[in-house]
Amino acid sequence: MQRRRVLLKLSGEAFADPEIKYGIDPATVRRVAAEVADAISQGVEVAIVVGGGNIFRGVSSAAAGMDQASADYMGMLATVINALALRDALEKADVETRVQSAITMQQLAEPYIRLRAIRHLEKGRVVIFAAGTGNPFFTTDTTAALRAAEIGADVVLKATMVEGVYDSDPRTNPDAEFIHEIGYMEVLAKDLNVMDHTAVTLCKENNLPIRVFSLREPGNITKVVVGADLGTLVH
Repeated sequence: MQRRRVLLKLSGEAFADPEIKYGIDPATVRRVAAEVADAISQGVEVAIVVGGGNIFRGVSSAAAGMDQASADYMGMLATVINALALRDALEKADVETRVQSAITMQQLAEPYIRLRAIRHLEKGRVVIFAAGTGNPFFTTDTTAALRAAEIGADVVLKATMVEGVYDSDPRTNPDAEFIHEIGYMEVLAKDLNVMDHTAVTLCKENNLPIRVFSLREPGNITKVVVGADLGTLVH
């Protein structure tokens, strides 16, 4: 079987303490790490991009009134906190892990270097990409699409708090219909909440499929990383 390389996109909110809705819930981070470790043991190369919403939400009131660039840099630093937490959990699960940051902070992480990241993956290490693209005005969804294209990933796997893509928001519309498979252009035309338009366009231009699946169900990360047909496929 051809070796599989995936880019896993995790939202910061997925790491949040379920009671207060921000911060880091150690049990969730440990579960994610255990599932990634299981996938690694089956021969899959895994790179990860994490968001920072769980950290940034706790300080978002301080960012009110800030210019967009300053607020975005704060969000980038929040992703570094999540990346370090996930690296610690993965290392404790006996998975060699490297954090590469798009913003230089040499005491905490390697700088992002594409060929070095690919070499880590080839050696069976997990690589966590932190600090977004290093530029304001770009989301971590766009970071995930960009890094996936750069490292030659087979697919972008987006873990969310719902089962996949719906024709409308299932949290507000009980009649929302689940979509199992959809094209890039239809996602863009209907403005569906898969990833932002820049990320979807990047994936389209690089022929990178996107699979959107639920993080809520234990075991889903391992299943989807090794190739299970869960959630929604955008291609």
